Amino acid sequence: MEISDRMISGSRRLLVVAATLAAILGVWGGAADAGASVNAQAPAFRWLHPQPSPPGWKLARLPSGAATFAYPRTWRPIRTDPGTASVALLGHMRSIRGYLNLTPHQGAETLANWPSFRIEHLGDEGSTDVRLIASAHGLSFRSGHGTCVIDSYRTSRARYREIACLVAGARTSSVIVGAAPSKTWAQQAKTLERAIASLRTD
Repeated sequence: MEISDRMISGSRRLLVVAATLAAILGVWGGAADAGASVNAQAPAFRWLHPQPSPPGWKLARLPSGAATFAYPRTWRPIRTDPGTASVALLGHMRSIRGYLNLTPHQGAETLANWPSFRIEHLGDEGSTDVRLIASAHGLSFRSGHGTCVIDSYRTSRARYREIACLVAGARTSSVIVGAAPSKTWAQQAKTLERAIASLRTD
């Protein structure tokens, strides 16, 4: 019995060690797979880190109060469609150097169809040469999750680049768009990204 007990005890120790190693390797492997999946799925959206507004920024709010985003003090509210909230950085002759708009969910857009819906919507509004640059599903926001696209399009005035996200909160969904002329995108991208990352929706 003594030899059998030792053998059983030794076998149990080996099983415990093996199980522990498997668990550790599983965690490491899972973390690596998860990281690879996120990076592979949404490399264009690595900047999206949900966080409160920076010190000194103002808040834009939907008239319904259902969603807000932050914007710099140098930007100004502008009048757009009823029920929305828009701000812009205005340049010479009131030209738009940067633009942010928040709109409540209104139509047939869903988290699943948002990339194709947004591209078609731009065309329906009269934009031409619309190009989808990147898209991603399951992105985290401060109070929900969303689907985002990066695209470019041409109007009668200039070519623009935009980030457009449909974000679902616990009770409501909202669309936030940040855009700038393509030629000045590099100067405005960080501000637009930071504003979008501050979005909060009910």
